[in-house]
Amino acid sequence: MARVYLAGQAVAGALWWVAVFASDTVRVWTLGAWDPRLLVGPDLLLFVGGSALAAARGSWRVAAVTAVWSTLLTIALLGQGLLDRAAGWGVLLMLAATFGSVATAATLRFGRIPTGWYFIGPFRFRAARARSRRCHVAASLTQLVVFWVGFFVVVPLLLVAFERRLRVDWSALAADPWPTVGAALFLVASPLGLASCLTMAIAGEGTPLPAQTARRLVVAGPYRWLRNPMATAGVVQSIGAGLWFGSWTMIVAAVLGGLAWHHGIRGAEEADLLARFGDPYERYRASVRVWVPRLPGRHGDRSPGAGQVTGSHR
Repeated sequence: MARVYLAGQAVAGALWWVAVFASDTVRVWTLGAWDPRLLVGPDLLLFVGGSALAAARGSWRVAAVTAVWSTLLTIALLGQGLLDRAAGWGVLLMLAATFGSVATAATLRFGRIPTGWYFIGPFRFRAARARSRRCHVAASLTQLVVFWVGFFVVVPLLLVAFERRLRVDWSALAADPWPTVGAALFLVASPLGLASCLTMAIAGEGTPLPAQTARRLVVAGPYRWLRNPMATAGVVQSIGAGLWFGSWTMIVAAVLGGLAWHHGIRGAEEADLLARFGDPYERYRASVRVWVPRLPGRHGDRSPGAGQVTGSHR
């Protein structure tokens, strides 16, 4: 799959250069005031050629060279774009190309995108210390406030500023009914996130953070119908915040974040739960879906065991 992506990236890169020299509009939208003649040679060699060679040989070293070039070019274009308020679409394209190049280089090197780095330091799986329920609730609510303010206020405001500075904002999102739809989505999803947080603290004797993870297997509250109601709530809340603030990049980030959690983080979290709780968690996992709830009663709360079900905002 990584080699297929790299081959497609090589073709896309070559076609983009054709468009740059064929259309002044494409050149201005993607390069701003940069002279394409200064970049075409190195980029055809390191990005287009590197992607093609890495795809043909399956070489992670060649893919890594392409990733480094993409990263440096993205940083330079982003800095210039923010100063000149230009080349916004080029910045977005290069950000996507950089992520793709780094991901494929890692995949060719390790056989998959490594996610183990995420679970180190403050994010390493550790059961919460035995404390009173009041302490667990206080800690969980504090985390919730920090996450909500950070992800649903600070991040969308920064993204709106980013979009406007680079002139890639989508003004249609500021018009009705989108802000109203966004507020409705956020208000509908927020009680789910709050209930999941409190259930984690009270029934699980822990917090949503991996470093203070629940001590008991939670199969109560929203966890009766979803294995990760906090992730579900977080994605919907993020989309709602994006619509409310008028940031299309926030909406895209919410969808990509959900996919990243599902394919990159969920496996490690569920492996930790299985190692700690064994058969009770395995039976729970077989009975309850991740994103789409089953009707009440299809999964009994009677599942034995105690601990966390991967509830988080990630």
